[in-house]
Amino acid sequence: MAETSYEDSEGSESCLLVTHSAQINGNPSHAYGVSIMFSRNAYLVDIVREKQGRVLKLDSIGSGQLWKDADVLIFDTWHWWLHTGRKQPWDYVEDAKITRKDMNRMVAYEKALMTWARWVNLNVNPSKTKVFFQGVSPDHMDSRDWADSTAKTCRGETKPISSGEYPGGPHPAQVVLEKVLRSVTKPVHLLDITSLSQLRKDGHPSAFGYSGRRGTDCTHWCLPGVPDTWNQLLYTALIQS
Repeated sequence: MAETSYEDSEGSESCLLVTHSAQINGNPSHAYGVSIMFSRNAYLVDIVREKQGRVLKLDSIGSGQLWKDADVLIFDTWHWWLHTGRKQPWDYVEDAKITRKDMNRMVAYEKALMTWARWVNLNVNPSKTKVFFQGVSPDHMDSRDWADSTAKTCRGETKPISSGEYPGGPHPAQVVLEKVLRSVTKPVHLLDITSLSQLRKDGHPSAFGYSGRRGTDCTHWCLPGVPDTWNQLLYTALIQS
């Protein structure tokens, strides 16, 4: 169960591939003996309902029990870590048995990734299971990130960034992800989609997102579009491995 976006991509979905006949909540292909399962676990770690409310537990990853039978795991997280208000699916965050109303989201993100990394180190058998992690899906909410002082968001953008490097530099969440991946002792293939996606400031629904009424959407992606390239990279990695 892992994450990979196959849609307009919020960047926080999960996909698990079982390459044998299995009775799971997936869509088995009897012709090929393959089942694919999508796990909507945007944070990788657990959200548990307790008396005080919904608690995001940064050191708990109970859903990992479901991942153990997979032959291919594709993970992804980040997009939802910055959500607040009604879009935030938890009320409290717990770290090392200390419960808080909130904490620095980048710190929480790194702690959750470290919990995931420990799970991989303890539970993945590389001779059976291949592990992929999709890189961070960037947004284009601030035109200063691509050195454009005449715009404010991705609204009205019609061309990619022409240079080979993103003026705003590496995405901070991607830097954290790569740091954590270096601590994983089992093989994990990084699907490095971040830098190429940063160049596509023109790839978002923009004024046509949210039904065109609730603002500008510079976080999701148009389809066909950038996520198709992500899937091509995944396909290539799968057949090469």
